[in-house]
Amino acid sequence: MISQNSNITLYPLTIREDKKHYIVEDTTSGEFFEMPEVCIDAIKLINDRIPLDQIEKTLQAIYPEEDVDISAFAEQLLDFGLVKEIDGNEVKHEKADTTPQGFSWLPAKLGKFFFHRGSVFILFLVIFINILYIFMQPEYIPNYQDIFIFDSLVLSILFFMFISLIIILIHELGHILALRAHNLPTNLGICHRLYILLVFETDMATAWKLPPKERNLLYLGGIYFDQWILAIALTCKFFLPIEGTMLNSILSIIVLDIFIKTIYQCCFYMKTDLYYLFENLTGCYNIMENSQQILSRWLPFIKGNNQTEAFKEEKVYVRLYAIFYVIGVSVTLALFIFYVIPQFLYIFSKLIPALGSPSGNPYFWDAVLFILPTMIIMAVLVYSWIKSNRKKVD
Repeated sequence: MISQNSNITLYPLTIREDKKHYIVEDTTSGEFFEMPEVCIDAIKLINDRIPLDQIEKTLQAIYPEEDVDISAFAEQLLDFGLVKEIDGNEVKHEKADTTPQGFSWLPAKLGKFFFHRGSVFILFLVIFINILYIFMQPEYIPNYQDIFIFDSLVLSILFFMFISLIIILIHELGHILALRAHNLPTNLGICHRLYILLVFETDMATAWKLPPKERNLLYLGGIYFDQWILAIALTCKFFLPIEGTMLNSILSIIVLDIFIKTIYQCCFYMKTDLYYLFENLTGCYNIMENSQQILSRWLPFIKGNNQTEAFKEEKVYVRLYAIFYVIGVSVTLALFIFYVIPQFLYIFSKLIPALGSPSGNPYFWDAVLFILPTMIIMAVLVYSWIKSNRKKVD
């Protein structure tokens, strides 16, 4: 146990000043923690081998308005696995290096080719061009039936899944190259959102090694590539005589897919790229959990986490995020009403009559085979749930 008279030794830590507080990196495990200045001063005094009771008196003199409890802070450091020794006795921790190691083979020069100081300006320029295309040609606004380019439901869904998968991988490549532009490694994994949405996810943990301003482009990397793909698709539709062709149908699928993915990014109740960008711009890094505390007072179906507590200066941003949270839920409902539900109704309007047709009818087998990709998706979802639950248990 840690007492007021204890001397504690910490594992090697790297401390970086952030927007409002400090980011502390455990160089042994690769984990990061946000701490206010008073905690940083406490760590420095601990590293100077000063007993905890003296540290508390020193900090109380420096921070008279703070409720300084050095024993509680030392226990917190112990819970974080940052304490190596207490009074010369080694503290046993199972510390594994969680730092991602993947994609180091991608040269940093390739990342810097796409992501540099002018990239944010280029991104907003490309977004403006895409909006201009749709303003000039309103028929480019995607329709829920755009994915059904074949008479066969199976071929249409599989082809849409194939196109969507390519776009997702290109999106994640944007994040990967943005990280590689700073010579940072990363990993690519699979997870889910809202229990049913499968997503690839680039490990952005190493982004904490960078100053806040340089992290913005890392979170925008996927959207940057998405908007370029959308710009290419809309440019082809605008300038090429492809109306009524298969190429035009494929481009319409691309437009629809990126349109849905862009709306998804605005769903702030999930930790999307724009959510992390919002966190980084405001310097509030537990803003979702803190906002859920506020919303749970009026919306009982939202579970608040009593263990999270916002810093005083974050209250305004937390309330602002709570507004975005509600807007994000509304946007999702609109997406389901205008796109997802009509797509399912269309599918079932074709599927049920086909299942009732003779077994020799090709549409019957098309309906039967439609179950196959559905089962694959469910299997991957189950795998994602199991993997996610294992992490929570660990």
